[in-house]
Amino acid sequence: MIRPDLSLPIPDDIRAAHFIGIGGSGMSGLARMFLARGIRVSGSDRADSPSLRALAELGATVHVGHDAAHLGDADTVVHTGAIWPENPEYVTAKQRGLAVIHRSQALHWLIGGRRLVSVAGAHGKTTSTGMIVTSLQALGADPTFVNGGVIAQLGVSSGTGADELFVIEADESDGTFLLYDTSVALITNVDPDHLDHYGSAEAFVQAFARFGGEAREAVVISADDPGAKEVAALLDHPRVITFGRDSGADVRLSDIDAHGPVGFRLTHEGETVEVRLRIPGVHNAVNAAGAVAVLIGLGFPLGSAADAVAGFAGTDRRFELHGSERGVSVYDDYAHHPTEVAAALAGARSVIGDGRIIAVHQPHTYSRTQHMYREFAEVLEQHADHTVVLDVYGAREDPVPGVTGDLVAHAFTDPDRVRFVADWQRAADHAAALARPGDYVITLGCGNVNLIVPQILEALTRIRPGADDPAVLRRAPVSRDTDTAAVEG
Repeated sequence: MIRPDLSLPIPDDIRAAHFIGIGGSGMSGLARMFLARGIRVSGSDRADSPSLRALAELGATVHVGHDAAHLGDADTVVHTGAIWPENPEYVTAKQRGLAVIHRSQALHWLIGGRRLVSVAGAHGKTTSTGMIVTSLQALGADPTFVNGGVIAQLGVSSGTGADELFVIEADESDGTFLLYDTSVALITNVDPDHLDHYGSAEAFVQAFARFGGEAREAVVISADDPGAKEVAALLDHPRVITFGRDSGADVRLSDIDAHGPVGFRLTHEGETVEVRLRIPGVHNAVNAAGAVAVLIGLGFPLGSAADAVAGFAGTDRRFELHGSERGVSVYDDYAHHPTEVAAALAGARSVIGDGRIIAVHQPHTYSRTQHMYREFAEVLEQHADHTVVLDVYGAREDPVPGVTGDLVAHAFTDPDRVRFVADWQRAADHAAALARPGDYVITLGCGNVNLIVPQILEALTRIRPGADDPAVLRRAPVSRDTDTAAVEG
């Protein structure tokens, strides 16, 4: 991966920008905003996608595959940390002396000096950002925003508004959330992750403390999350607004009804309101409490803020229904950390009734799988009835000897509730054979696991329950010749 160098200068004037990896949800959102500014936009991605086609319709020049010729007459190149240093567009841009900036720097350039709401945290960022954006719109504001996922009721991940507010999902994975001049900071939780960048949980916590401490107006932070409590203890800020189920929270969440779309009560300064969201899950009640706390921090009253948040309809790849066949519903969720997987599956459990949950889990990155395979196994075994584990989606990382999806499968205590199936078609067939009417099949991961959904839906049309290939069901033994040191880290 390419680590962002935030010391590099950001151009004052950008006339033609080229995006390497333009099809991603975050990058495509940035590209849309550059187009809205009247800037010529080009970009490339390794595969065609609806995002590429949508950008082309808006006037961008898009390419499938990476080639130095795609740079054209761009004066600025925007990249993510996920590209390889050998990417021909990146290498050529450097050789030409073009301005080469990380996506966070491009976002910083777009924000300018506007009143910024930055949402950070290990989990819940995209949903919380979407809640804040749609609520502000419902309350009559017109914010500019850049989210990490498509907001369902808006159909986009970014938009240009007319007022001074700017709302972003701030990425803590590589420390770039410290680049922004934030007015109101929301910290959803601080569950140590991305330790390949930070090196230690202590450094991760310190980064969040700096992020919150530098907010100019207010810092909104969970009163329940253990990591957030550590951060709060380090804060020296004149206005800290806490939210959560803790009795001392400034915006207190109580009386949660998780059956179906989640309902709950919020209390602030002696006033209590009842809220019923349009989406399920206790975790979304917590996200909503944080969003309401941000709106209060911006000056809106509790009742109006709560009513506005209740209208939120979700974001793409967050418990998103893709279709049903023979009574089996197939969902996709972006969850890629044990805490997120537990929340996603608990949310599904609250609405499934008597059906069963069949999880199709794609581990994301070798480093996370290496450090957390036991935790993944534990939450999958606890919350899903059956699990199909795919192989690791490496993203920006090189393979690590011995680190495969089989690590997760073999960490289950009950081997009959899990199968490691590296071949996607066989995995889809196996999930279909397990599924009965009333069941949910849920794909989990932030890689490309959503692309298996059509295969699962097709398999459901031709495979009856129980009609599985014995070869798929047979569980291969763990090789004891693997590099144990590599696996265990």
